[in-house]
Amino acid sequence: MLTQFSRRRRTAAFLALAAALTVAAPVAEARPGGGGSFGSRGSRTYTAPSATPTAPGGGMTMQRSQTAPSPGMSNPGMQAPAAPGRRFGGGFFAGLLGAGLLGALLGGGFFGGLGGLASMIGLLFQVGLVVLVVMLAVRFFRRRSEPAGAGAPYARSTLDGGSNPGGPMGGPNPTAGSFGGARPVQTRKVEISPADYQAFERLLGDIQDAYSREDRVTLGNLTTPEMAGYFDEELRNNAAQGVVNKITDVQLLQGDLAEAWGEDRTDYATVAMRYALKDVMVDRASGRIVKTEPAPEATELWTFQRQPGRGWVLSAIQQTR
Repeated sequence: MLTQFSRRRRTAAFLALAAALTVAAPVAEARPGGGGSFGSRGSRTYTAPSATPTAPGGGMTMQRSQTAPSPGMSNPGMQAPAAPGRRFGGGFFAGLLGAGLLGALLGGGFFGGLGGLASMIGLLFQVGLVVLVVMLAVRFFRRRSEPAGAGAPYARSTLDGGSNPGGPMGGPNPTAGSFGGARPVQTRKVEISPADYQAFERLLGDIQDAYSREDRVTLGNLTTPEMAGYFDEELRNNAAQGVVNKITDVQLLQGDLAEAWGEDRTDYATVAMRYALKDVMVDRASGRIVKTEPAPEATELWTFQRQPGRGWVLSAIQQTR
């Protein structure tokens, strides 16, 4: 029969496990995109945008895109997703945590299943020594296997559209196609003028306004077909819940250029923008406000693309780090 103390330990373990699962759950936001990172940026779709004064931490990698990764899309600074289960120590220490929780649930104490506190400390000390030796060995062999010049820094574009001719902002990509015979992605320099910045600011407001009015035709004219499809999906989800996302008083507070480049006949520009807005969810039938976003500002990186003879359209939205 379980004692009262054992029941308390068991309850505490359940609460700790529930809290860990709750923290990992993502928090959805309103406004176009719902606070996610999605769309396409040409060959840089899966490369995090560079840091800027507006977004000092840079941008997050893409979460959703219709552009499939390929060897020809690699760039200097590419952040490849980590392979599941390959992070050093992840599975081992997760096993220790699981053993502790299991021991607590069974009434044996958090470390009871490992022979007591003294044996646990001794085990951790030995594991620490093994981890240290392995890390030093891995670092030694990794340095010996790196080619000369690996990890060299590269410059991002400045606000006037300047770039590093030999880096990712212009000229041929030096790494794409190095292996597997993939065709290198040819990039070129793109100058961004004051008129372009005005177009970006205008698109920020016009897209938010069209989204608020659920004007799918205007959204289709101001965005790529991919982005228009994502927005349409969000609007349909809102309709199914009986709400409308009303966005007003959009005002750009600060913005600067993260990257500007061209591929084939398409120009790209990724811009960090911090803007103010009023963002509420309204009941579709009564017009009553059912939810108000507490944050009066948002900072995101918007990527625009332009075809010859056409204006800029939105092709991606990414959140800041």
